[in-house]
Amino acid sequence: MCHSVQVSAGDPPSGVVTFLFTDIEGSTHRWESDADAMRVALAAHDKVLRTAIDAHGGYVFSHSGDGIAAAFSSPMSAVGAAIDAQRDLQLPVRMGIATGEAELRDDDYFGTVLNRAARLMAAGHGGQVLVAESTAGLLSGVDLVDLGSRQLRDVPNPLNVFQVKCSGLRTDFPPLRTVDRTPGNLPRSSTAFVGREADVAEIVAALESRPMVTLTGVGGVGKTRLAMETAAYMSSQFADGVFYFELAAVTDENAVPDAVAGVLGITQQPGKSMTESIAAALEGRSRLLVFDNCEHVLDAAADLAEAILASADSVRIIATSREGLALAVEQVWPVRSLALDAAVQLFSERAHRVAPGAVLDDIDAVAEICRRLDGIPLAIELAASRMASMTAVEVRDHLDHRLKLLVGSRRALGRHQTLRHAVAWSYNLLDDAEKRLLERCSVFAGGFDLESACAVAGRPDADRYVIVDLLDALVRKSLIVVEHSSGRTRFAMLETIREFADEQLADRGDVAQARDAHARHFAGREADILDLWNSPRQREAYVWYMTELGNLRSAFRWAADSGDLDVAATIVTYLGILAYALENPEPTVWAEELMDSARAAAHPRLVGLYVVAALCWLTGRLEEAIAYTKAGTIAMQSPHRAVPFSSDGLFGGLYVSLGDVDRGISWYDTYLENHEDPIGIVRANRVLALAFAGRVDEAMAAAPDVVDVADASGNPYALSFALLAYGITFREADPEAALEGMRRGLVIAHESGARSNEAYLANNIGRLEASQGDMVAALDHLKLGIRINHSSGAIVALRSPLAILANILDRLQLHDQAAVIAGFAASELTAVVFPEFRDAVTRLREVLGDDRYEALARQGATMTTAAIATYALENVEDLRAALEPSP
Repeated sequence: MCHSVQVSAGDPPSGVVTFLFTDIEGSTHRWESDADAMRVALAAHDKVLRTAIDAHGGYVFSHSGDGIAAAFSSPMSAVGAAIDAQRDLQLPVRMGIATGEAELRDDDYFGTVLNRAARLMAAGHGGQVLVAESTAGLLSGVDLVDLGSRQLRDVPNPLNVFQVKCSGLRTDFPPLRTVDRTPGNLPRSSTAFVGREADVAEIVAALESRPMVTLTGVGGVGKTRLAMETAAYMSSQFADGVFYFELAAVTDENAVPDAVAGVLGITQQPGKSMTESIAAALEGRSRLLVFDNCEHVLDAAADLAEAILASADSVRIIATSREGLALAVEQVWPVRSLALDAAVQLFSERAHRVAPGAVLDDIDAVAEICRRLDGIPLAIELAASRMASMTAVEVRDHLDHRLKLLVGSRRALGRHQTLRHAVAWSYNLLDDAEKRLLERCSVFAGGFDLESACAVAGRPDADRYVIVDLLDALVRKSLIVVEHSSGRTRFAMLETIREFADEQLADRGDVAQARDAHARHFAGREADILDLWNSPRQREAYVWYMTELGNLRSAFRWAADSGDLDVAATIVTYLGILAYALENPEPTVWAEELMDSARAAAHPRLVGLYVVAALCWLTGRLEEAIAYTKAGTIAMQSPHRAVPFSSDGLFGGLYVSLGDVDRGISWYDTYLENHEDPIGIVRANRVLALAFAGRVDEAMAAAPDVVDVADASGNPYALSFALLAYGITFREADPEAALEGMRRGLVIAHESGARSNEAYLANNIGRLEASQGDMVAALDHLKLGIRINHSSGAIVALRSPLAILANILDRLQLHDQAAVIAGFAASELTAVVFPEFRDAVTRLREVLGDDRYEALARQGATMTTAAIATYALENVEDLRAALEPSP
């Protein structure tokens, strides 16, 4: 039902007021294109709005630009005015309505409700009336469409948003302009999407009947853009996010699972391949995965997709490739060239972007360009980029001249060859310096910054400003893409262009020189990145690592395959610190690969390689970790060893993790007698070991100094870890001080990006809060720890929050659930670190009986990490709901 309420205009309402904000969508463009017509339309617009507002007793208190703000004493009146106005308005007007307390001063209103109404209006589209929940709950007889909880710009908390539905009003609108963030890493496009809207709808429909759609076609035909637009359109359907994987940077098929795991933060599980580990981690997740550029790693991408879809029925995959992946569950979707009208529209849009004043005075010439380029979007964009200095007729004529091989014989050439000539045409228009830099930049995987471009440019005589000018020219000519979203300029190439430039680099005979420079550059970042890590700006080091992972992987691979042990070992050893803090295991595998060569050469990085390799214990590979630790301890006797930040002192942690705490303490004592510990990490580990061993007095005596050393160092990782050690040490003697210290550490770990410490601290805060009876807060912290450990696949670390949760469940008489979780959590380390867990297991055996306890524990022990994490989180949510006081 839809009706309006007629009331008389009166004095400005006060107290609880309903506000209506309006604005004309696209008004700037209308003024620019025809100011006289806009002036007439605006007068009619103002009359319609004021008439409707007056008829419903509203009070206009603001009229600025193309919008009106009005106040109503009745929510029904505000909605009635909006409906009546929308029916009569000729211009596309968006409207937002919200209700709340407001203060009236000097004929103007003040209060947060005004901002909500304005932001609600800004989220809508022309012809749309949006209503906040504060208003919707006060309406009767008005049809509303629930658009869900949405995050509006500059509004701190999400609002439930509704759309008014009524005859005479449009009902079909694009997605709201909100700032809701879907988990994941899907890139945002900065250019208009042209000519494929119907394809998006059809691919969405295909994904409703098939779990996977592969977009196939020639390079440059628009597969990637179509995949990303489809993924963006579907993003709200996937609670666990949309993730994009650029596989073009992966040159080795065996590295495909590692590349995907790196983006998702998954580590390899013991006894499983990386592919199996990814499939297990995605079980039960609602995610959309986009595998881009699969053609050169076809079998590996197919194997991974098949494993994921067999394990996770709530996951969907969009892939792009020159050909299908030959899977039974796959829907192959050929991406065709653009139709002529869409191709012309694309040329025009891109031409206006590079040359806003360009006049396309010969549409026939534009159409001929698009036909000659076979409607391939990349070729069209390259042609359009020349509109900065040519007319359409000149571009057409130049195209004829440069692409002679296409004339007459074009039908005999494949589309890839056609595109190759389009790229070659643009390449041949470059001067020699531009060509050389483009070729050199083809060695980058996943993008690059200015410093990296300077390093590989092969022009030692050129200063950075020369390279800036060259990059600027290549960006303007659409051969390099620039991206500013991170606050720093980053460059990249479309893959087809990168492949072409790489071929030219090979023809010139410069591949080895360029790739050597690339690898040496990333090895040479060690001092800068470790200085950044060892500073209050530590998060930037982690961001750099994840941003440059494709380049780091490529640099390591080239150096290792070329036998450049110095470069390869340097990359591995300094990245090990960052990878450990991020729970990213990839450098561990690299370290193991270099081990034989480094041993044979008695390389000064050998100890550092053993340190990184020994981190395999985090994924449950304990026997290998022990072997690396023993060998690394022997190698430490060498007078020539390069290990950053005393990371070799972490070998002792493995003994503690295996339950041999006394041996770990002895190891730390010996180490500290012979080595420096500049930021206190080794001493913090020793304090933890003392506390685990029951030598609490010694631990308490040492803990404050450890915190002071770490605090003075300015290193957030060291400080958050020292505060963890302090909190565990003082948890019984001074629980308030322990909580205060660990809560401070949690904030530091979260803000600095140290995921491993964030999880450790959250778990131990939850443990202490539970012991003090604050179960709701404890469960919130355990939930955080479980999610971090699960998302990274850190099996050993995941046992800690599960052990604490098992104890809580036991205390609350939920014995069956406690036994299931205890079965997965049980280990030597758990028994040492959490004595209350041992006590809980003893009680559970008494209450349940040995046979039932063993059966339930065996059930938990055989669960996958995805299953046990889901089970644990469900119990956390159920407990929290039961414990939360009723409102």
